[in-house]
Amino acid sequence: MLEDDIDKVFIKYVKEYQDINGTHVHVYEKPPTALEFLRTSVHPNRPAIIKGGFEHWPARTQWTNDYLRSKMGESVVTVAGKYADAVTLDPDTDKEYFAMPHEEQMKFDSFIDLIEGKTVSMNANYISLQNGSLPTEYSAIEDDVDREISWFSEALGKQPDAVNFWFGDDKSATSLHKDPYENCYAVVRGQKTFILYPPTEYYCMHESLYQNAIYVPNKTTQKLTLCPIDGETPWIPVNPLYPDFTKYPKFMHACPITVTVKEGEMLYLPALWFHQVMQKGDEGVIAVNYWYDMDYTNSLFPTMGLYRRLITGAMEGNRELLNEEEDSD
Repeated sequence: MLEDDIDKVFIKYVKEYQDINGTHVHVYEKPPTALEFLRTSVHPNRPAIIKGGFEHWPARTQWTNDYLRSKMGESVVTVAGKYADAVTLDPDTDKEYFAMPHEEQMKFDSFIDLIEGKTVSMNANYISLQNGSLPTEYSAIEDDVDREISWFSEALGKQPDAVNFWFGDDKSATSLHKDPYENCYAVVRGQKTFILYPPTEYYCMHESLYQNAIYVPNKTTQKLTLCPIDGETPWIPVNPLYPDFTKYPKFMHACPITVTVKEGEMLYLPALWFHQVMQKGDEGVIAVNYWYDMDYTNSLFPTMGLYRRLITGAMEGNRELLNEEEDSD
């Protein structure tokens, strides 16, 4: 009976936030002032689209595949293969794992060949190295964009913790997850579609613990297969494009906010918002994002830890989470 009462309380909580806020996403027709951005988007913890935020970047007009080949062609870069960082069923063991990608080092020219279809691959190939990939692996083109978003930095009172370079095609997608960063995401080429859910909908996500696994190439066929490894990761198993409400009934209470970020636009993605990302573009999709550390003194961070320990830990039987320090995924 107690668990039923807790379910009812959470459902009411989820619906109350939805009723108050709806699915509105604010659109700035030009870059906002720091104060306007802080009041309209950061304090309410709501996503926004910003138009005209980086028309002055050389990248905006120069980042063709030919230009990128000329600047980066012989450079060796990290490319992730397969739909990974996702809960995946291994058909050989009939067990679900948290699957991490196989990462391959290749020349940038070879990656462009994959994007342009000059080389055929059965895998999704995605440049998605994080934690500051632009100034490390892509320093040759770093000066084609700003080192920070000035009004964003002023609003938050800090500099970006990491600036990342993303390059993929319509086979490149992410699973539903959250990040502990205030995210300013600039789409330089193509378009990206984000399916968003606010932190208040953690109850609906069916997050659970999954044994880790990593994709490795078969020595004979080179096909990527899952190889279990040590450790467990809490992750969301639901695909919002094809939700299985029989298996994940709480997800029916979630209300998606779908946002398509077009070429030349930015998305403000607030910290700890759940998001799944798809993309499309004729010759590949390129984006640069700026990660700013979230404000850990904000009540949102320990509240998310409370949700995890109460719902995933106590109510769903993953008791090892009850005494675990909140991680930053």
